[in-house]
Amino acid sequence: MQLRPLQDRVVVQRLDEETKTAGGIIIPDNHAEKPSQGKILAVGTGYRNTDGTVRNLDVKVGDHVLFGKYSGTPVKVEGKEVLVMKEEEILGVLQ
Repeated sequence: MQLRPLQDRVVVQRLDEETKTAGGIIIPDNHAEKPSQGKILAVGTGYRNTDGTVRNLDVKVGDHVLFGKYSGTPVKVEGKEVLVMKEEEILGVLQ
C-alpha cells in the first residue's frame, strides 16, 4: 500500500455487505447501506501524549473492526476506495 497514515490514524478497507436479507430478499446496490465493518490495512505510529511520549495503537494490520456509519474520510488509493480514520472512531475489534 502506498499510503502510510500518521499518528493515531488507520487505513480501513470496507468489507462487502450482504446483498440478501435473512428472508431471501435481494437488496439492490442503490438501496444497500454502506458496511460498517472493515479490515485494517495500515496503522500510524501512535498517539502522542502531552508529555511527548507515544502511546501505541490498540489495533494492528489485519484486524477486522466495527466503525460508525459516517466515520472516516474516503480516499482512493491504487484504484480502491479506503477510509482513513482516527483510532477513536473505531467502535470495536471483531474476534
